[in-house]
Amino acid sequence: MLVICPHCNKNHTIDEKKIPANATKARCTTCGKSFVLDIKRSVEEKKQKPVKKGDAVARKIGISLSKGGVGKSTTSVNLAAGLALAGFKVLLIDTDTQGQDSFMLGVKPKAGLTELVTGELALKECLTKARDNLWMLAGGKSLAGVKRLIDRKDYGGEMTIAESLAPVDKIFDYVIIDTSPGWDPLTVSVLFYINDLMVPVALEIMALQGLSEFLRSISAIQKYRPELGLKYILPTFEDKRVKKTSRILNKIEKIYGERLCSPIRYNVRLSEAPAYGKTIYEYAPGCNGARDYRELVRKVANDPKLLA
Repeated sequence: MLVICPHCNKNHTIDEKKIPANATKARCTTCGKSFVLDIKRSVEEKKQKPVKKGDAVARKIGISLSKGGVGKSTTSVNLAAGLALAGFKVLLIDTDTQGQDSFMLGVKPKAGLTELVTGELALKECLTKARDNLWMLAGGKSLAGVKRLIDRKDYGGEMTIAESLAPVDKIFDYVIIDTSPGWDPLTVSVLFYINDLMVPVALEIMALQGLSEFLRSISAIQKYRPELGLKYILPTFEDKRVKKTSRILNKIEKIYGERLCSPIRYNVRLSEAPAYGKTIYEYAPGCNGARDYRELVRKVANDPKLLA
């Protein structure tokens, strides 16, 4: 849910389920002032349950940040591959015109997301099986046409991806979407489809600034689609040899609390694996990068025993 501080007009995205039942006030983390918290709660609140293999409706997770170079594609590929290794049926969708996800997985799709959105091919013909339990809808240069198609619609353009992907909801356990840097009609359309948002943040000052600007844009989307929730903040490129890294991580933890995932440590194997068309679990299963992404899989699936 979105809460706006009446003193400084700062937008705060809050998980309503984590607010104590008797809470009546909140304190703004920006200006430090308290204000009345008015929440209308349902009679009975249900806790989110872990996804079970074969559940009827997929969990839809978008990996997104308007700034590039923070590890979105690396995270998308290795999170999707890790969930597939754990036995879930996973669909990875690449919405970037660079089409890096298929390169990272070492596959050469004949069709992908473009053909599905335009209706040129049926879903089955657009899917590429990348690994056991892992399928993908590839991106690539042709997505530039999809962006123009969405932009030219008089109304309902933001629902283009949701309408195109409706058939996958009952086929897969997880749908992981890798978005492109920037803020364009295709990214907005993705935000009207997913329910959970994962934001990778490189542990550097400029990335924090990009996160702040991105979350302001997300707040604008949430006014029209309150189902969209900021679920995970994922610190990337953690290097404990650099002092500022710990300071930035501590600052993020104070602001985002339980949303914060265990950091992905800087690891040269993560940058080497794509050249071989392999996931980190295949290329260097014992390295820190593989351990960190296994931990991310356990957090997302809410199961500490997975991939142990």
